[in-house]
Amino acid sequence: MCYKSVFFTCTFLALCLQPLQVISCQNVEQRFKFPNSDIYLRLVHNSKLQYQVMKGSKTLQTVTLENTSTNNKLEQTETGSFTLSTGDATIQFDLIPSSTGIVHVRVSRNVPAGTQPIDCFDLDVSNAHWYGGPEYKNHYWPVEKQTLTNFSYVTKELENMGVAERYWLNTKGEFFYVEDNTPLFVEQNSEGYENKLCFSALSALPFNSRVDKVTFVYHIGIASNAKDAHMYVVKKFLGHPSEYPDERMVAHPIWSTWALYKRDINESVVRAFGEEILSNGFNNSQLEIDDDWEDCYGALSYRKTKFPDMKQLTDDLKSKGFRVTLWIHPFINKNCEPIYSDALNKGYLILDHNNNPDTQWWNSGPNEAAYVDFTKAEVRTWFSDRLKSLQEEGGIDSFKFDAGESSWMPSDPVLQGDLSLSPTQMTRDYVRTVGAFGPMVEVRSGQNTQDLPIFVRIVDKDSEWGWNNGLLTLITTMLQMNLNGYPFVLPDMIGGNGYDDKPPSKELFLRWLQANVFMPSLQFSYVPWNFDEEAIEISKKFVQMHADYAPEIIKRFKLATETGEPVNLPLWWVDPSDKVAQGVYDQFLLGDDIISAPVVEEDAVVRDIYLPKGNWKDGNTGVVYQGPKWLMAYKAPLDTLPYFVREHN
Repeated sequence: MCYKSVFFTCTFLALCLQPLQVISCQNVEQRFKFPNSDIYLRLVHNSKLQYQVMKGSKTLQTVTLENTSTNNKLEQTETGSFTLSTGDATIQFDLIPSSTGIVHVRVSRNVPAGTQPIDCFDLDVSNAHWYGGPEYKNHYWPVEKQTLTNFSYVTKELENMGVAERYWLNTKGEFFYVEDNTPLFVEQNSEGYENKLCFSALSALPFNSRVDKVTFVYHIGIASNAKDAHMYVVKKFLGHPSEYPDERMVAHPIWSTWALYKRDINESVVRAFGEEILSNGFNNSQLEIDDDWEDCYGALSYRKTKFPDMKQLTDDLKSKGFRVTLWIHPFINKNCEPIYSDALNKGYLILDHNNNPDTQWWNSGPNEAAYVDFTKAEVRTWFSDRLKSLQEEGGIDSFKFDAGESSWMPSDPVLQGDLSLSPTQMTRDYVRTVGAFGPMVEVRSGQNTQDLPIFVRIVDKDSEWGWNNGLLTLITTMLQMNLNGYPFVLPDMIGGNGYDDKPPSKELFLRWLQANVFMPSLQFSYVPWNFDEEAIEISKKFVQMHADYAPEIIKRFKLATETGEPVNLPLWWVDPSDKVAQGVYDQFLLGDDIISAPVVEEDAVVRDIYLPKGNWKDGNTGVVYQGPKWLMAYKAPLDTLPYFVREHN
């Protein structure tokens, strides 16, 4: 008698076997039913080995095992899992129970050193858009246009990858999540993998390469739509913040010395900057003293030739209504003595396997710096104590913490803790150490640190308009970070950083400010009074608009701590089935009820705007539109930010 949940086909011969029997033949189809469900696993052996996750007779997802032996055996175990023997490894498939109707399969195996299995998913670009993946310099949205080639998936300087959560989502409600202990390499649209997203595991640098085998574990999920899938991933994997950051940093602008002055700062510059902010009629959340205040990089001591009395300076600024924050980094330059030698002798610096601490960052030459080792508990305490002393001596309210990416370490580093997490445990240990300094903290990197009530800053943007790390990517990066579980996004400097002696134009500066209005915070460095009176007046208008909507932002902050829902959302969140909204990259939501549609093209004074379903009141004219609807050539001169507020019956 045939067991009703198991079906096999070998060429033209149909076979019917009991659950614990084994089959292996060419051109095989095998279909097994997970116990107590209507979910099946189907193995297809054609030119390449594939498996399919099915619900009844419907195929939900197909995965191609690119580098897997075809001499396979498929078995159903006593516990209801499936195992697939591939010669050098055994893949296990587990159906994860879900009370929400989401199909969730965990795929796991141990990979021998020197082998690199590659599991590929069709991006299906004609039927689905994709989101998630890494923070990226030229951040396309949706992300199926991105190209990655044998891309090591760690936080790193390359491509501004400050956040590297291993999560992808598409508009059909499918998600992929790769576990942290997998040494993950990604192929996407690369040669031989066109229109595919592929995951592989390899015991090679930058991961821990000194092992006999590594773990390769990922999850496939299928929900009814992208919104349901994402909220499931938040609950199951990403988590959400426990509290939310400082409200004053939401309501009023941060003023940083960095983009405007770079390293040419001292007490006089900071005092003059503060006076200009006040005399031009602007409020503040804080004044941030950025790069080059230390005696030397890593000293964590005030350079008296630049800041002879930091406490007096901060007292004076506070008397005028400022709070004062200080830029901090995790490096010690080799010429910064005696702190460098002291840290080296105490074992506080990251070494490679040849006991060499040498590395490089943007404020050093090659092999002229070292990275503080936050994977050691005693180092975390030592670094924190030094910061507390710095605060007390200088009257500093909080800190801006830079870097934290794993790529600044020496190659093949010796780290502490769970080595299967190497090298990304460095990022999480650093961020968790500095995140303890309270709700005014900002960082620019993250790795499974979504629970912290701190701002995560977008890595430096250039003073450009388009996809080349410019204004457009401010929006797409913010959306990506929200979908990776980081809702408290601190947008980078208004107008960009002005690198290569290319500061923003007046137009770019004002359009950038407008794009920031419905984001969590405003961060100025370039200033409107360096342009003209019109720039000042337009800037005041939008700074005030941001303050007016700060309660809405805080409302979403609070919701993020309760449910994990993003603060700024893609347009399709209103209606996940809306195929037009799924492709929109230059508009975004604040919560469920506010659409921001900033102008992001140079010389543009009109733009097309898409409104999803609902009744949307124009924030500029008061006209109510019923969506879904395109507003073509909407007029948006330099002093206008198009935005819409949903009306509820």
